[in-house]
Amino acid sequence: MSLEKLIIDCKKNNAKAQGELYKIYSSKLFSLCLKYSRNKAEAEDNLHDAFVTIFNKIGQYNGQGSFEGWMKRITINTALQKYRTAGVYDIVNEEALESAEEEIEDEDLPLQFLIQIIQELPDRYRLVFNLYVLDGYSHNEISEMVGISVGGSKSNLARARMILREKIENFRTSEQKQSL
Repeated sequence: MSLEKLIIDCKKNNAKAQGELYKIYSSKLFSLCLKYSRNKAEAEDNLHDAFVTIFNKIGQYNGQGSFEGWMKRITINTALQKYRTAGVYDIVNEEALESAEEEIEDEDLPLQFLIQIIQELPDRYRLVFNLYVLDGYSHNEISEMVGISVGGSKSNLARARMILREKIENFRTSEQKQSL
């Protein structure tokens, strides 16, 4: 079945088409949910909620732009909405904005470790970090998406980078001690 036909059938609330759409896109969208969640269970909840929204709003998709991109945007917004209502976007001290732009060399770091330390970030830092670094949104776009100032977005990103840098340095130090 073509994607266009699948979308048309989903707009008619065809359960079989909805199941097929879920089967095709759930793993991609689950990976996206993991980036914006504290753990696997929360990611599963976000995925479920995102698909409910996708199926409820599929009639609004007009065929312009990527359907997958449209679904990703809904998925991100679904996760962000939970944090918006919880008020996790406090502005942090901006003292480290300049040093936070330094890149972290991660060639020798295990992927699972990187995923873990990103998921361990406080919500406001993790979400801004993911939106900016992993998904390529600008601070202006993040500001609009989550309802914080551009300075708040920059500040939260700087703090996330500082925390990640510290965890990576601690990891490298412990690795060096173990190799001695």
